[in-house]
Amino acid sequence: QVQLVESGGGSVQAGGSLRLSCGASTYIGNTSCMAWFRQAPGSEREGVAAIDSDGGTGYVRSVKGRFTISQDNAKNTLYLQMNSLKPEDTAMYYCAAGGSYACTTGSWLMGGGMNYWGKGTLVTISS
Repeated sequence: QVQLVESGGGSVQAGGSLRLSCGASTYIGNTSCMAWFRQAPGSEREGVAAIDSDGGTGYVRSVKGRFTISQDNAKNTLYLQMNSLKPEDTAMYYCAAGGSYACTTGSWLMGGGMNYWGKGTLVTISS
């Protein structure tokens, strides 16, 4: 069982930056697929970024070039650096952990294969 706790959310103006963190209760180096998701009010949850055990990353098109996912295995922590934030980035952000096939198949984008979820941290971007 992996417990995940997100932090780092807040309110910033458009163009600003935030770094989200996700602390894991166990060593995450062996977790084959870690990812960030978000859900805006009235919208479906969407995959934002994922990282596999080899450090390979994937991003949804809307955040490419602005967001960077990374992990520190020594600290059991997953990060999401978010730059050039836009009002449409406003959402609850969740981290999740899953098996390798979630990253290799791309199923993580829809949450497929992601077995463990945090409770989320709120990001609000004002124009």
